[in-house]
Amino acid sequence: MGWTPESGFLNARWEHYCELMMIYLLGIGSPTHPLPPSSWDAWTRPTIKYQGSSTFPETIRFFTHQYSHAWYDFRNKRDAYTDYFDNSVKATKAHKLFVCPCTINSRLQRKPVGISASDYVKGYTAWGGPPPQGPIDGSIVPCATGGSLRFLFDDCARVLRNLRGRYRDRVWTKYSFVDAFNPLIGWYDADVLGIDLGITMLMAENQRTQFYGTPS
Repeated sequence: MGWTPESGFLNARWEHYCELMMIYLLGIGSPTHPLPPSSWDAWTRPTIKYQGSSTFPETIRFFTHQYSHAWYDFRNKRDAYTDYFDNSVKATKAHKLFVCPCTINSRLQRKPVGISASDYVKGYTAWGGPPPQGPIDGSIVPCATGGSLRFLFDDCARVLRNLRGRYRDRVWTKYSFVDAFNPLIGWYDADVLGIDLGITMLMAENQRTQFYGTPS
């Protein structure tokens, strides 16, 4: 997953379903040092079932269902394992079902407010679900919803409009949303992160024009 001159390769590996799809596609398509096409079969794809929907387990890290789709159009494409676009739609629906009960006790409207790797009041955490992962405390992560505009547009757009309308003075900046906020405890992040704004903008553009950029 990475390398440093001081310690060499990291222990972590791109070996199970996540945002690695775009990395493998770049590697397979390399004009000078291509990976063998069989490498596409090398990573694992275990599944979970949540309220009747089968999805890959990385629903836990919601962003893993989004990032490759920002750059590659997986619609109507499938391999021996799944239809990856449809899988991300199912993952978004599962995430919606998971998050809604979490927000009921938060005095928020019962809408699919997303959580994903983000800042929170104590720093940074890679939370998500299902199943629950991390200190889920009522924080709201706008890019979790923005990154799924391509998968469940009406619901996600409704959430983003609601957040901008209800909390605009505290969460809307010249660059769009702050990274995260928790209205239950009055915490509003001071940071606006490019990577999170990026997935929101790319998915909004893919929805608006059906355009998919190609990494160079």
